[in-house]
Amino acid sequence: MTPPAAILFDWDNTLVDGWDAIQSGLNATFAAFGRPLWSREDVLRGVRHSLKDSFPPIFGTEWERARDIFYAEVRRCHLEVLRPLPGIAAMLAVAARIAPLGVVSNKQGPLLRAEAAHLGWLPHFGALVGAGDASDDKPAAAPLLLALERLAIPPGPEVWYVGDTGLDMQAARAAGCRAVLFGDASHDGGLPKAAPDERFGNADALCAGLLSLDKA
Repeated sequence: MTPPAAILFDWDNTLVDGWDAIQSGLNATFAAFGRPLWSREDVLRGVRHSLKDSFPPIFGTEWERARDIFYAEVRRCHLEVLRPLPGIAAMLAVAARIAPLGVVSNKQGPLLRAEAAHLGWLPHFGALVGAGDASDDKPAAAPLLLALERLAIPPGPEVWYVGDTGLDMQAARAAGCRAVLFGDASHDGGLPKAAPDERFGNADALCAGLLSLDKA
């Protein structure tokens, strides 16, 4: 296998752990609507789509009020609780030597970019595309294609999209890119459901894989 032409990454549960803020935002919203609160496990199982796609089925005509409650709580705490996943900083340093990098997330674009800036990672990424930045959000191809347009790289199997869920693998295939699973998708139905083109169990494995391609 040759080195990738570009590597696009998902954000939450691929590069960072920001689930505390998402859980806090969801539970502030659920409490305001008299709904049961979610555990962290509920959040990991239940959060896939962007807010504009996921909130209307839950909150109906009041979804915009729910949105405002959610984002107010997330903005209050997300930078305080944000943590890189183990080994990610070192992996990104290696990856940035091998290929142009970008991020495509279903987290709202301004929140995504604020988090990348907070971690000092902006220099790694030529594109940071979040929910609402493209015409559609994942699993549509649009946000991946927008990121690649900003990187001036055409879509194709030489481009990797690295994510932790089946939805990420769907988005990669929709854009004609290589679907690379990070982890084992145990929170999302497991490997058979995700059906990736390639898999790396953790950041160290991904880093080693990239280094082997670089030396090939």
